[in-house]
Amino acid sequence: MHDVHQQDLAARRQRARRTALWVGAVAILVYVGFILSGVLGR
Repeated sequence: MHDVHQQDLAARRQRARRTALWVGAVAILVYVGFILSGVLGR
């Protein structure tokens, strides 16, 4: 029972980390996009 709980917790942690990485990557892409649009828009 305890082992199953540990596995579930580890799986949730891994999914949370993957989601955070995706959100961060999208945020960086948006940031770079705004910078490039400002530079190329001049």
